[in-house]
Amino acid sequence: MARAAAGILDRQPLRSPASDPRRRSLATMSSEPRLSCRKLWKVYGTDAAVGLRAAEGSAAGDVIATIASLRDRGCVPAACDVSFDVRPGEIFVIMGLSGSGKSTVIRCLSRLVEPTAGEILIDGQDILALSDSALIDLRRHRMGMVFQNFGLMPHMTVLENVAYPLRVQGLARMERTGRAMETIELVGLRGREASYPRELSGGMQQRVGIARSLAVNPEIWFLDEPFSALDPLIRRQMQDEFLRLQSVLKKSIVFITHDFLEAIRLADRVAIMRDGCIVQIGTAAQLVLEPADSYVAEFTREVPRGKIVTARDILEPAGGPIDPEGGVGEGETLEVLLQLFAGRRQPIPVVSESGAVIGQVSLDRALSALSPDRGR
Repeated sequence: MARAAAGILDRQPLRSPASDPRRRSLATMSSEPRLSCRKLWKVYGTDAAVGLRAAEGSAAGDVIATIASLRDRGCVPAACDVSFDVRPGEIFVIMGLSGSGKSTVIRCLSRLVEPTAGEILIDGQDILALSDSALIDLRRHRMGMVFQNFGLMPHMTVLENVAYPLRVQGLARMERTGRAMETIELVGLRGREASYPRELSGGMQQRVGIARSLAVNPEIWFLDEPFSALDPLIRRQMQDEFLRLQSVLKKSIVFITHDFLEAIRLADRVAIMRDGCIVQIGTAAQLVLEPADSYVAEFTREVPRGKIVTARDILEPAGGPIDPEGGVGEGETLEVLLQLFAGRRQPIPVVSESGAVIGQVSLDRALSALSPDRGR
């Protein structure tokens, strides 16, 4: 494992891995986005682009009115005015129910589906302006894609499947075999390189798909519901494996899911979609504590708040000098804070890494954060 990881790290300098992506401060990430999606539309129907321009004109820039106008014209808006940024090293999860537009968006990001309007920028370059040959080069060298359907070639071994994109790149046999073996070891499949897909479990097959997408060492990684076809236990194991890989590789990731618990476990930030539109973007704690509307609130109602909300999310100004003795770090969970309130009513100081008091958490504030209905 260490040898394989070292080979990949030699090709890409990385920052220190985080123990838990949910607790990483977004402020520590680069302010310059690796990927930007700007006012993206995907509309299906005859003369969709013409219809969109006409609908936008008649609606005077109002998105809801534009969508209604498109439907009146017989068009189907699948992604509507979608905008977001993905920072280097960030796991950005897009989630929503079936038909919300999340898979359409990720296919537009890779131009597997051509957007009707908008911009998709990678390091500032609009990929919608790329020629076919430049787009192919981008996909071969800078993008990795994993889908719910593993898409393995049944007549190829694990090694041949993983090495296939390197073969397409034109790498010599010895080099592509070496790099494929590094990636196979990285995903924990060493010893199965000569196996065929039919000889592997579902979880193992998905690992092969992940290894194949990582073999080209992509800068941006697109994953469209990669674990949804797996049994619950295997799915949990694959989530653990995914977080482990990300802690080492630090890819910029767009991850699609319909499972909110999966989203909050994996994501640095989550975008919730409904009817082709993004309803809200935020950290798991922001979505739980400050839902944009009743739709988001319903999504988050059953979330284990005690494990997600931290002291950082609910701290208040101290209002005067406070002794840091007995204080907690800003990343401490609500679950731990409530245990500390046993037998006490005084606010708990919240301290920075340097030991300075940056605020406090009161019992009432903690209880309000615990309940989806309290304080509303």
